[in-house]
Amino acid sequence: MTIFDLSRLTNETFKLDIERMRRGWYSDKYFENIGRMLTALAAEKYVYSGQQNNLPADVSPDNIAVGDIEVEMQWFTRRLGNTIVVGIDKSLAMLRHCTGYWDGDTFVDTSDKLEVWAVHDGTVVKSDGNPLNAEPVIKVRGRYRDFALLETPSLGVLTRSSRVATNVYETLTAARGKPVLFFPARFDMHEVQAADGYAYNIAIKRFNSDFSHEVGSFVSTDAQGDWWGGAGGGTVAHAAIASFLGDTAEAMMQFARILPAGIPRIALVDFNNDSVGDTQRVMERMFAKYKELCDLGDEAEASKYILYGVRLDTSGSLRDASVEPLGDPALDLGVNPRLVFNVRQGLDSAWENWSIPPVWKEAAREYCRNVKIVVSGGFAPEKIRKFEKLGVPADIYAVGSWLFNNNGGTVTDFTADVVRVKLHGEWVDMAKVGRRPLANENLERVW
Repeated sequence: MTIFDLSRLTNETFKLDIERMRRGWYSDKYFENIGRMLTALAAEKYVYSGQQNNLPADVSPDNIAVGDIEVEMQWFTRRLGNTIVVGIDKSLAMLRHCTGYWDGDTFVDTSDKLEVWAVHDGTVVKSDGNPLNAEPVIKVRGRYRDFALLETPSLGVLTRSSRVATNVYETLTAARGKPVLFFPARFDMHEVQAADGYAYNIAIKRFNSDFSHEVGSFVSTDAQGDWWGGAGGGTVAHAAIASFLGDTAEAMMQFARILPAGIPRIALVDFNNDSVGDTQRVMERMFAKYKELCDLGDEAEASKYILYGVRLDTSGSLRDASVEPLGDPALDLGVNPRLVFNVRQGLDSAWENWSIPPVWKEAAREYCRNVKIVVSGGFAPEKIRKFEKLGVPADIYAVGSWLFNNNGGTVTDFTADVVRVKLHGEWVDMAKVGRRPLANENLERVW
């Protein structure tokens, strides 16, 4: 599945639309046109008859069957700096199941005629932006017309998955190892959730390996965990609080009563734009129930009322009631550093105002101080780095649309080039200007 376990996912996981992929349904049309042309030339037994070519002087252009030309093709990205590569296994599944040609209504599978090298998902490649210095992630040798149609879909999955993984990695680095919740499902088609969640999980593994951390993977939908065995998690939405007439504390009490204890209790506290006030109201009611059940000896039920965290999601157009106006939107509006400090202070001191027996004071103090703060709404590496530099007491970052960012430094477009052709039994360099055969020590023979 990854470079970390040296195994690979198969089509049992991906469930490709093999029939239509073989027919070019997902391919740029010009690849289909090229395939038709080469197939026709092969049937005619055409041999190269041009007058100008790029062959070395010692290679004869005679008797070259263009229709059956064998090529060496390489796939690589030009994203500047480091890229966390994901999408390799799905690309290999495409090559494995969709290489070949149609003989009437019968597909003739020629994948066993290919020579394929590839890195593992999770591999890091580096680029200075010059294609002459890139590191290929897949290399294939074989008859070109048999796999020409697969360039488009394979580049697509490599581009998207590697972009998501690299963006997640950059976010984790900015967060200095604090958990990053994967919240972008609502910003794209549901069909991409499995691939995106897999890319996120690979980025987590890469980060943990590079920095000796143990950050967990937290996805919001079951689909995002489909390829790697994860499951979606989540707590209370604004709509649920509205269903309780804006009573955040009551919504959390009923959530805690009904849902299994294994689901973390994270209260969304910005519904009334009074994050400190709603945080304290939720904590007081949940702790009171927790204490009551503990006193009755029902620790299993009491565990359902442990508040794991509160989530701040204040709109960027609003100033929370606890934030004194300074006249600067960056300091006043949305989830800003001052709001997080205010909530942390409100959490840590809430127990001091509770009417509880002295024997429960220390437990109440620990209950409050163990509550984590989750921040969400417009977070990206730049904002996270600012929070970390200021020592803002955010424990978890929930990040959404930025993880799909594909602009400027996050552009992760992959490309594929033919760089050699096989002539008279020998491999001859044949790349367009600005390209050349490249090496990558992490490429391994797949088949």
